[in-house]
Amino acid sequence: MTRKLNLNFMLVIAVAVFLSVFFTAAVSYRLLQEEVFADLSAAADMIEKLNLAQQMQNEKFAVQESGLRITWIAADGAVLYDSYAGNTLLESHEDRPEVVQALEDGEGKSVRKSRTMERNIFFYARRVQDGSVIRIAKEAGSIWHIYRNMLPVILLIAVFSFLASMWLAGFLTKVFVRQEEALKNARIRQEFSANVSHELKTPLTSISGYAELIANGMASGKEARHFAEEIHRNAQRLLALINDILRLSELDDMPEHQFTFETVDLYELAARCMAVMEPIAARHEVLLSLTGTPLMICADKDLIEELLYNLCDNAIRYNQKGGHVWITVTDRLMVRDDGIGIPPKYQKRVFERFFRADKSRSRKTGGTGLGLAIVKHIAEVHHAGISLDSAEGVGTTVSVQFPEISSFLPAGSRAGRRMDI
Repeated sequence: MTRKLNLNFMLVIAVAVFLSVFFTAAVSYRLLQEEVFADLSAAADMIEKLNLAQQMQNEKFAVQESGLRITWIAADGAVLYDSYAGNTLLESHEDRPEVVQALEDGEGKSVRKSRTMERNIFFYARRVQDGSVIRIAKEAGSIWHIYRNMLPVILLIAVFSFLASMWLAGFLTKVFVRQEEALKNARIRQEFSANVSHELKTPLTSISGYAELIANGMASGKEARHFAEEIHRNAQRLLALINDILRLSELDDMPEHQFTFETVDLYELAARCMAVMEPIAARHEVLLSLTGTPLMICADKDLIEELLYNLCDNAIRYNQKGGHVWITVTDRLMVRDDGIGIPPKYQKRVFERFFRADKSRSRKTGGTGLGLAIVKHIAEVHHAGISLDSAEGVGTTVSVQFPEISSFLPAGSRAGRRMDI
C-alpha cells in the first residue's frame, strides 16, 4: 500500500510538472505573438504617417538585415515595393490571408512557418487611405523554439520536483497509512469485540440453560448425565475460545524484539507436531503423513510449533472419516488435506478472525474460528508469505514460505524422509 501511494504521488507530480511546462510555454508563446504584432502595428503606423513606403520605393531602398520586411501592395494585389526584393518583380499578393483580411477589415494578421520549425514569420497588414496595403513581416521564434530554450529550466524543475516529490510522497504516505491503519484497527477492534461477545454468549447460554434444568430437578438419570456432558463440552469450547482470544491479544501487543528468534529445523518441528496431533487425528479417523527434507529457518520455535498445530488441527477438523492430511517440508511448508474444501467465495476470508465457512461443523468439532487468524499473525511476525488453495469436495492446501531460507546441511544429507502414523 505504501509503495502504491508513493507511485501515485510521484505520478501526480510528474503530470503536474508536465502540464505546468506545457501551459507556461503556450501562454508565453501567446504573449510573444501579441508583442510581435503590437511592434509590427506600431511600425506600420509610422510608415503610413511618414509616407515611408513611397520614399523607399523612389529610392529603391533594399535591406535584409534590419529584421523587418516592408511590403507595399496595391489594392489589386500587385506588389509596388518590397524591402527584401529591391527591383525584383514579385508575384501578386492578392491571395495572402493577411492582405485579404486587411483589404476587407482594414487590418490583417497571420503566422506562417519559416524554413525551420524553430522559427515563424509574423505578418501584419494595414489598409491605408489610398486603398493600398502596407505589410510588415518579422521572423520570430516558434513554440518549439520556446520549448527548446526552456529545456534547462524544465530539467531543473523536473529534478527538483522529483526530489521534492520523493520527500513529500514519503511524508504524506506515512500520514495516510497511519490514519488508515488507525481506522482499520478501530474497525477491527469493534468487530472483534462484537464477535467475542457473540461467541462467548453461545456456550455460556447453553451452560446456563443445562445447569438451570439440573438445579430445578427437571433432569435425572440419563438426562442429567447428558446435560452434564453438554455443560462439559460447552465449557471446553469456552475455555478454548478464551485461550485463543488471549493468544491473539498477546500476539497483537507483543513487540517483535520480545520474540526469541533462533535457527530451527522446520522438518523436525513438523515431526513433533505430527506426534502430538496423532491422538486427535485417530479420534477423527484421519491419517497423518509427513514428507520432505530438513529446512533450517530463523524463527521463534514456540510460534512455529503453534502455527503447525493450528494448520494440522484445522486440516483434521474439516476432514472426513478415512481422510488424509499431508505435511510437506521442502523449500516451504505445505499442509494439505482431502477434506470438505472451502467454497471460492469464502477463500479470501478464511484468515479473518472468527470467520467460518461452515459454522455448524466448526462448532460441532470444537473450532473457535481463530486458528487460521493466529496462523496468519505468526506468519506476519516471521515476514513469511502464506497462501491457500482449495476446492469443494477435493481439499485444501495451505503454503507458508519463509524468507531467507538456507540449509545448514550438506547436500548428501538432504535425502527425503517419510513418517506415517
